[in-house]
Amino acid sequence: MPRQQLNERQAVTVQRLLDAGLAQLAEVGPEALTIRQVAVRAGVSPATAYTYFSSKSHLLAELFHRAIVDQTPPVPGGGSATERVQAVTRALSDLCERNPHVAAGANVALLGSDPDVERLRLRIGGEFVTRFDAALGESSTPELVDALVLVFSGALLQAGMGLISYAELGDRLDTVVATILGGNR
Repeated sequence: MPRQQLNERQAVTVQRLLDAGLAQLAEVGPEALTIRQVAVRAGVSPATAYTYFSSKSHLLAELFHRAIVDQTPPVPGGGSATERVQAVTRALSDLCERNPHVAAGANVALLGSDPDVERLRLRIGGEFVTRFDAALGESSTPELVDALVLVFSGALLQAGMGLISYAELGDRLDTVVATILGGNR
């Protein structure tokens, strides 16, 4: 979320900035993206853009957060805890594969110290915790959820560094989740 409560007109402006940011990010990548370019593309002044997003990292983190929150998480149900957690990691991995520019931007942004990014980092982490906890069901413990969040976050970082592709992420995480959960929880 932007740094303030929004009225209807402001919400429209923020959405235009997010849409422009997404399009600009797809064209130029996270390194070359600037708030000024996004503002021009959205038809607003750079000062207006900075009213809502404190930095490029803030915008990139918000794009990633929105992508995750807008995704319908797998519904915890049948199957083993391992299969349910794998469904969560697969859904998140597929999201990154479909939106590699957003995932790459998040890797850059989420490592920063911008206070607005720190707030989003906590919200994104909270979303991961909620999804893993729900998938684990009765098998859930704080330690197990923490391990899964650390594994998933580390896997995103590995993909962001180019050590594995976003396309490989789901398969690799399936194996790691099965190893952590013993394959039959």
